[in-house]
Amino acid sequence: METEEFKPGSAGAPSAGQENSSSLFHYSRLLVIMILVLMALFPSCRSGRSGHSLVVAGSTSIQPFADKWAEVFMEKRPGEIVDVQGGGSSAGIQAVLTGAAHIGMSSRELKGDEKELYQIEVAHDGLAIIVHPSNPLENITIEQVKSIFLGEITTWETLNGQKKAITVVVREEGSGTRGAFQELVMGKSRITKKAIVQDSNGTVREIVSRDPNAIGFISLGLVNDSVKALALNGVKPTEEAILKKEYKLVRPFLFLTRETPSGLAKEFIDFILSDEIQELVHKEGLIPVRRGSRPEGSR
Repeated sequence: METEEFKPGSAGAPSAGQENSSSLFHYSRLLVIMILVLMALFPSCRSGRSGHSLVVAGSTSIQPFADKWAEVFMEKRPGEIVDVQGGGSSAGIQAVLTGAAHIGMSSRELKGDEKELYQIEVAHDGLAIIVHPSNPLENITIEQVKSIFLGEITTWETLNGQKKAITVVVREEGSGTRGAFQELVMGKSRITKKAIVQDSNGTVREIVSRDPNAIGFISLGLVNDSVKALALNGVKPTEEAILKKEYKLVRPFLFLTRETPSGLAKEFIDFILSDEIQELVHKEGLIPVRRGSRPEGSR
């Protein structure tokens, strides 16, 4: 049986025109997919009226709370779109400065030129130093905490009299909780490489709750009976102590805009500062606030 030879332009082989058409279709399809992905990521692109869509971006610590606030807001305001994105505090600040986001989220204090932004405190979050409930230690100093997480103090002997090795448990690098702890406690010093690293406050709490010799740090709102929160320099981590600025391990949850908020941005911020959402903030374990301010010297 003879084998048929394919020739250019025959039915068995694609012509150059067909190949070009196929390539064009392929690239066109990729372009459509990319556009759809962008529209999914940025709802504001779907609306011809920017006043009816809002991009909020930044701190991954604030993001899960802001997601909930946005859901409630959109339920009450059908047709309005609030797109909450992460990226980290620094990314959120830059997004506002460049106009990529209407509102930035930061879970750290602003620095340098960042202070030119209009900032609104929507909540405060305390960081609790936690140990196992059976640990007799009740109070610790910031210096002792730093020494433990540096790996300089390795046993409980000088702290509670027990000759037991300390198990240090921390969050992963890049998390807002670890970032705040690094800034407020460690400064430029690095956490010991011997620490057990976990990817959530919940798992840090779980490990400490199971290890009588463990110590860790988590959001104050997540402290429960399975762990014990230590007093810091003699001050217990309570809402009252945070509001009086007596407890030092506190970070702000900030919303940022380039100018005084207006339009949908103002409406969303006002909604978060309303009694309804501030009560939700409290239930979620955060410390509610109700005042916004532009720092002295800001434009």
